[in-house]
Amino acid sequence: MTFVRPARPDELPALVEHPGDPERNAATRAYLGQLLDSGCTRPEWCLVAEDGEGRLSGSVVLWTIPGHEVPLAVVLFEAPTDAPETGIALLDAAAAMARKLGATELGHVVDSPAQAPQFQRDPERRGELLRTAGYGVVRDGRRFRLDVPTTGEPPTDGLPADDPRLTFRSLAELGPEPFVTVLAELLTDTADARLADDVRRHGPRRAAELLFEETAELKHEPEWWELGYDADGTAAVISLPAENPSVPVIGFVGVVPAHRGKGYAGSVVIRGTRVLAAAGATEIRGDCDAANVAMARAFERAGYVNIADRLEFARPLGELRAE
Repeated sequence: MTFVRPARPDELPALVEHPGDPERNAATRAYLGQLLDSGCTRPEWCLVAEDGEGRLSGSVVLWTIPGHEVPLAVVLFEAPTDAPETGIALLDAAAAMARKLGATELGHVVDSPAQAPQFQRDPERRGELLRTAGYGVVRDGRRFRLDVPTTGEPPTDGLPADDPRLTFRSLAELGPEPFVTVLAELLTDTADARLADDVRRHGPRRAAELLFEETAELKHEPEWWELGYDADGTAAVISLPAENPSVPVIGFVGVVPAHRGKGYAGSVVIRGTRVLAAAGATEIRGDCDAANVAMARAFERAGYVNIADRLEFARPLGELRAE
């Protein structure tokens, strides 16, 4: 029989330890400690499963953006391979808690190959458990990483140069309205499945507002966010680099449909990279939909390495089973 409960103080931040896997144990312990310190989670949001003999057999942790009270996703989901009922019980308990806290949807990502800090081994089994628990795939993505060269002085000297065809103007100069307008324009023809679904549900203008607001929750400076203008004076690209609680990220980049086919996708990734490097980033991450081949190539042209495939799952909490 499985019993799910909040983790006790003495069980934090380790949660479920894996015998003979010190790398995994140290990385996940450090990750949960960071989440607790940054406010991405809190002790009562860390759930563990006990088996019939009182031993910890699984875990799941609710996650949100620092400063928010409503969970957005689950992380550190662990369950024994031979007991799928434990995984389902943990996911259901997390969903029930999140709904009581005001959440209407929970997300979860599964990276392959497994890597620190969550070490999500057996991705196929995880996917099956998530689907059984009411999750569906909303995006098939690709993850990229760049280790910023440390030989440059200033740091941007080791990176590709900015595209001389583009003139950049910042959020500090322009204000948000031109950014939302450009987002609405490029979202009308996006290869990103999750963003395309937002457009279907809300229309391009509201989808653009939501994307701008969501990205603005990440740490950033107004000077970092820029529109790049073509020589004809029209906006061609948008760059929204930022820092999430773990690492600097490209955030969002895009090319306006009228300016696609000019190589600007690579230019805008390079621009965001240079902005973050100038702010002190030593590692930068980014992602795109697998269907967005042009953006994947843009990351590669900017020196990024594809480190993982990432399936993004979501569970509408209105579909919870009876508690």
